[in-house]
Amino acid sequence: MPPRSYPTARQKRLGAELRKLRERAGMSGSEAAAYLGGERAQISHIESGRYGVSDQRVRRLAAHYSAGDKHLVDALARMAEERTKGWWDDYRGILSPGFLDLAELEHHATYIRAIQMLNVPGIFQTEAYARDLIRSGVSDLPTAELNARVEHRARRREIFDRPAPTLFEAFIHEAALRMRYCDSDTMREQLEFLYTVSAWPSVTIRVIPFAARITGSVHSMLYAGAGIPALDTVQIDSAFDAGFLDAEAQLAKYRELLGSIESISLTSEESAEFIQLIAQEV
Repeated sequence: MPPRSYPTARQKRLGAELRKLRERAGMSGSEAAAYLGGERAQISHIESGRYGVSDQRVRRLAAHYSAGDKHLVDALARMAEERTKGWWDDYRGILSPGFLDLAELEHHATYIRAIQMLNVPGIFQTEAYARDLIRSGVSDLPTAELNARVEHRARRREIFDRPAPTLFEAFIHEAALRMRYCDSDTMREQLEFLYTVSAWPSVTIRVIPFAARITGSVHSMLYAGAGIPALDTVQIDSAFDAGFLDAEAQLAKYRELLGSIESISLTSEESAEFIQLIAQEV
């Protein structure tokens, strides 16, 4: 089977975690390949996500690397078993890979915490608001791609329709609720929808008011929790694509950031009332 031309972020993550295990064992790629009876290129392709790998092979490699974290090995083996394509694959070749990777990340997350400073989180945007917001950033975007982006954002909400919906906590700055990317009717509709969303069982919306003192640099981001903390992922928000971070120090930094933002945000009840008030002012 030829190598994948464009592995997904999740496939790359599996390969990267296997590489970390090998490097911690002090083993070269050639030595690992010899254990599998192959050549150095085989390990290179596996660790870049360009070759698929079975759950049995993941366990064989982990044992060869003397990996002692059973929970991590089990989680990696489960990742290797994933074969079913998700709804986001409908957009492959239509939207850039970052959009698909974000949907896949949200699909597999056990919980999500997000900070949004300048606009309503994409997953909670109405069609009209999303359309105007995207146009404001990319004015000459072809109609077909604009429609695909808007539809893709709405479909990301499938994580709330499952028997066990994903826990999602969003910290939204007051600026995001007041900035006008659209006309008053569209903005009011968006705020009313956000108020409705705040009552969904697995969703918590908390507003960061202008009056709150923010220390340090804060930017929009999404923290996706995995089955184990070592496989958590941070997505840095971008209007054009998605950037992913997973180094231990980076994850710790963003957990600390979320903690500081939580401490200055309104409660969920106060936030719901605040959103209603702003909607009435629009």
